[in-house]
Amino acid sequence: RLYQIPFEMPGCEGKSEPQTLHLIGDFSAPAEFFVTLGVFCFLYAMAALVLYLRFHSLYGENKKLPIADFCVTVCFTFFWLVAVAAWGKGLSDVKAATRPTSLITAMAVCQDEGVACSAGTTPAMGLANISVVR
Repeated sequence: RLYQIPFEMPGCEGKSEPQTLHLIGDFSAPAEFFVTLGVFCFLYAMAALVLYLRFHSLYGENKKLPIADFCVTVCFTFFWLVAVAAWGKGLSDVKAATRPTSLITAMAVCQDEGVACSAGTTPAMGLANISVVR
């Protein structure tokens, strides 16, 4: 939810007051989908573990239960891959929205004649990239 984060634009050599720039974009949905799916997978795994350990005879006698378990597992696997791809896309969108060159082009003070704006340092996104890969 980048639109909730204010970004203070500096004035140009004290000639103007600093202004607030709000970033554009809401990339929280992929992360929320990923976390929600993870919670549901965990809860299903705990329920399946209880079924396997506590009601082993029921699981062994009923031929439809292992097939249903397999189908649910395949569905969770597919949704997990979709969630990882969505999370990766959301991260790349956040990186694009917070890229220093994107911020400079959004600042009105940097568009004036004779003004040279510098991006400074590039944010480190290594840990965020690792979180998607893992």
